[in-house]
Amino acid sequence: MRVIPGTGRRRSPVPPLRGRVAVVTGAARGVGEALARRLSEAGMLVALVGREEETLCRAAESLPGPTVCVEADVTDPAALAHAARRIAAELGQASVVVANAGIAAAGPFAHTPADLWQRVVDVNLTGSANTARAFLPQLARTRGYFLQIASTAAFGSAPMMSAYCASKAGVESFAQALRGEVEPDGIAVGIAYLHWTDTDMVTGIDAHPVLRALRHNQPRFTRAVHSTAQVADWLTAGITHRAHQIYAPPWLRWCQPLRPAFPPLVTRLARRELRRQSSTRLVADTGVLGAGGRADLDAHRSEQRPSPPRRP
Repeated sequence: MRVIPGTGRRRSPVPPLRGRVAVVTGAARGVGEALARRLSEAGMLVALVGREEETLCRAAESLPGPTVCVEADVTDPAALAHAARRIAAELGQASVVVANAGIAAAGPFAHTPADLWQRVVDVNLTGSANTARAFLPQLARTRGYFLQIASTAAFGSAPMMSAYCASKAGVESFAQALRGEVEPDGIAVGIAYLHWTDTDMVTGIDAHPVLRALRHNQPRFTRAVHSTAQVADWLTAGITHRAHQIYAPPWLRWCQPLRPAFPPLVTRLARRELRRQSSTRLVADTGVLGAGGRADLDAHRSEQRPSPPRRP
């Protein structure tokens, strides 16, 4: 028996990942891409699912093992069902499915466009449920593992990120409920809590005055930004042992008992910073964060536009 890095749990050794099939959503960049690489290096056959087909397939081609690249919007159940069938046909039944696809938006709720707010919740929360629904039949056959990527945003909601925080609290609750339902089928469900990670989403957060202040008011050791490769290592260790919780970084597990204190503390810090900022500045900083979020929102809005009428 040993402690699993990043999980806070003691587990016996389990069979290696080599030769099994893993599916990672949101795999075109960031944590998803890094995790797909790490699982491929561990000998898994990896299916990368995401919105940016060119970027996604370029990432897939760079991996050392067998891969499949599938362009799919996680908010589209039919597209995910098609992806599941294609992956099973080309790689085999999935043993590991990681619901990683996610976007974020910053800014005052009252000034955030309704379609942007809704899109964050649709991708992060409904997209995770759609992913589970599409792949649960395969995971039941392989007695596999479903990993839900959450965030410390589930610990305490940050003002100016209402949609993101609501969606991450939602996916935590979803995964906890799902765990009890699918355990009789031999499926394990894990929740990964990610903190500051070196993605373009975090770069966007640091550009926002209130969110930047909230980060810089945290204790020094908690402000460290971890590389996507390091986070992928922590996630892979948890996947290997089918952990119920994965903490990236590992010290986050000690924050669980302190969660009731986080919301009032964050609110107090935010109130102080909000008083220093002009409403004009806060509204100007409203929008989606990161290149991946912008690509998803642009594609979604393009799909929503009515097609031009055909000429007779």
